[in-house]
Amino acid sequence: MLERCVGTQRVRQIQRAIRHGKVTLLCLFMTVIVLRGTIGAGKFGTPEQDFNDIREHFYTHRKRVEPHRLLKEVETSATPTTTATVNNASEVNNNNYENFDINKLFVHEGEDEKPDPNKPYSLGPKISDWDEQRAEWLKKNLEFPNFLQPNKPRVLLVTGSSPKPCENPVGDHYLLKSIKNKIDYCRIHGIEIFYNMALLDAEMAGFWAKLPLIRKLLLSHPEIEFLWWMDSDAMFTDMAFEVPWERYKDHNLVMHGWNEMVYDEKNWIGLNTGSFLLRNGQWALDLLDAWAPMGPKGKVRDEAGKILTKELKGRPVFEADDQSAMVYLLITQREKWGDKVYLESAYYLHGYWGILVDRYEEMIENYHPGLGDHRWPLVTHFVGCKPCGKFGDYPVERCLRQMDRAFNFGDNQILNMYGFTHKTLASRKVKRVRNETDNPIQFRDELGLLHPAFKAVKVSTSS
Repeated sequence: MLERCVGTQRVRQIQRAIRHGKVTLLCLFMTVIVLRGTIGAGKFGTPEQDFNDIREHFYTHRKRVEPHRLLKEVETSATPTTTATVNNASEVNNNNYENFDINKLFVHEGEDEKPDPNKPYSLGPKISDWDEQRAEWLKKNLEFPNFLQPNKPRVLLVTGSSPKPCENPVGDHYLLKSIKNKIDYCRIHGIEIFYNMALLDAEMAGFWAKLPLIRKLLLSHPEIEFLWWMDSDAMFTDMAFEVPWERYKDHNLVMHGWNEMVYDEKNWIGLNTGSFLLRNGQWALDLLDAWAPMGPKGKVRDEAGKILTKELKGRPVFEADDQSAMVYLLITQREKWGDKVYLESAYYLHGYWGILVDRYEEMIENYHPGLGDHRWPLVTHFVGCKPCGKFGDYPVERCLRQMDRAFNFGDNQILNMYGFTHKTLASRKVKRVRNETDNPIQFRDELGLLHPAFKAVKVSTSS
């Protein structure tokens, strides 16, 4: 009996030893695996290394993940592809604006409505008593005078661009510069500004998109006396020049141009419609109605283009454009419109960039703002550069460099008010040209920083 008890006890001891041995081996095995991984990663647990690991872990959770580190991980080809790496790469690609196809945003817009070919085109319902309606409205709304001061009308400057992004990446940057430039001029001269990005009439796309917009604004803002249209590729380069409004008291449309080139030579570039002034009234509505019929895209515009090329001097063969149509309208219906149209050439309501931009340094050396003409042009218009499109009529580099120079030329006149100027006309960087004053209000008045036109015309743009 005793021997049997002793034997049973030994069996239990052996079984217990075996179980303990298994647990010990398992722990040893796990310890080896952990140590092997730690040593292989070069992170053996010394106190100093442990402290660095904790510090690194703590700060990386407090800081946002740096994009360039993710990119480096994705671009490393030595590491095998894993699910995590693929996910990281997908995430980086999703965050990359350069790789994003912008057309994905426009897939649900649908097609443009097709016009009825049997229905004559019209900008809108015929209005024949706008002068009476407007006069009655102004009588009831005395807080909206159409003249802000004697000989200074209320003016609305209108410009705009396509509702879609530019076709090249840099185009939107130059649109931003252009609108900033216009805002500066309007702020100084007490002019309201309207920037449009909506295509109000699909039939009037391209050259003609301004006409439906202008009509809507004239009718929606009876308080304004003049609407000033300005293309997006035109910039103000004389911030001090005040338009001689009194000169146009008997006229309804003011464009840069020459009577002899339009009426005698019938030249299609005898005037420019990239920057013009239009008085709000019945005459303007009637003019828009007469101007618009050549504008609907498709067959109408193509056929009208053939007529314009045939009738106007020097015009290439292409679809009808608003400028050629205006020249044609004036030479064929001069009795109806001519007396109220002022073709301005005494200053640059529109200035062709090709003959101006290389002379900016000469202008700074010899002249001053406030002249508006060839000595210091009011507007520099980059006709043919088309910075928002894929292709222009001139080399891209020349266009963009000169647009930068034109912007800086105008911007210097603004920065100079605050004591700065661009280092050069080609540079985005600025430098200080005068020190601060302990009497800023008096200094402001001496500089002529009050509208209109800085009061003091001679605003230096050189150091």
